[in-house]
Amino acid sequence: MNKLDVGRFGFAFAGTGLFLYVGCTFVLMALGKDVSVLFFNSLLHGINVTSIIRVNMPVWEGIFGLIETYIIGWLIGATIASFYNFSLKVQ
Repeated sequence: MNKLDVGRFGFAFAGTGLFLYVGCTFVLMALGKDVSVLFFNSLLHGINVTSIIRVNMPVWEGIFGLIETYIIGWLIGATIASFYNFSLKVQ
């Protein structure tokens, strides 16, 4: 088996997280609050998001959310790749 490049896998995972974050933002902007609540309630298997969903968000919070999502995504991806590479050594 081949080793995974930790940095590249972290980047791929972080990029996927950003894609989902931006997609979620567009869903909220395009559908409005009522349809977004219906969409996310069905997506989250019946969890009621009515009290926590917020359609109006300042731009600076969105940018901060993108940065946080990227960092957390990269750390998760790098951790997965590290565990995978470690498991190759154990075998």
